[in-house]
Amino acid sequence: MAPRFPTQFADLLTPKGRRILEGRDSETCGALLDPTRPFIALQGVIDVKKATQVRDMLDGAMRDTLVTMEDPIPEDSISGMVENYTEALPKTVRVRTALLESRRSRSWRAAEALGLVALLRSDTFAGFAAAVSGRALKRGWGIQTLCYSPGDYTGPHTDHHPEEDDARHGYVDMHVSLTLPAVDHQYLVYAKDGHFSELTKVSTVGGVTVYRLPFWHYTTPLVAKKAREEAARRWVLLGTFLDAGPKTRASSTILPSGARLPVQGTTVGRGMEAGRR
Repeated sequence: MAPRFPTQFADLLTPKGRRILEGRDSETCGALLDPTRPFIALQGVIDVKKATQVRDMLDGAMRDTLVTMEDPIPEDSISGMVENYTEALPKTVRVRTALLESRRSRSWRAAEALGLVALLRSDTFAGFAAAVSGRALKRGWGIQTLCYSPGDYTGPHTDHHPEEDDARHGYVDMHVSLTLPAVDHQYLVYAKDGHFSELTKVSTVGGVTVYRLPFWHYTTPLVAKKAREEAARRWVLLGTFLDAGPKTRASSTILPSGARLPVQGTTVGRGMEAGRR
């Protein structure tokens, strides 16, 4: 039989990752309840050997099913200006993506056969996001897979959705990064004190990044090692989670480990569309 992903995210975790999932890491659990902390980048929570195996299976089975997601700078962004210093740049992006929300897509069929859909839908995948965010999260979260190649990027944006009732006050994204050896680097740049002054490396093998959106950020173009452009790719496994409000049924809620309903507001602990990076 062809190799498959584990059915539970927990099966990829190191002892450190398990402690977080089980609510036994006081430094990490509930970290995103701090309103000044928009995300946390974690290393050593997924076993590197297992992450490498998952990456290679993903690259072999899914690469030919991807579609390009591309929104370039508008052609009239300069010529259309009529007043000095009034530049306005919408979100720009170039990346390939797997369409995991449609069962009719080639991507979904390949992901289902590989076990990727089951992994991203597992309770422990959502449970890890709940543990780090410190929030009760709704079931039915969005899932997506992205693949960055040389030059692929996502431009400055906020991921704010003020027209959507369930997301306008914030929501949680979790990314698992699976980078091939031919990649030299890729970074997440984010705003602090009103300036794009901070960055963190995201071209890792098994790194997990959990976000409390919205906030200003962008992903730099992926850079390959010299003469290795054809083999340079970074895969991202992604989940998007809405907060579970006070009226959300217990059966429709993912709680941080050890938490009990009812929750205070939409958070526990100290204190849509998927895929935008």
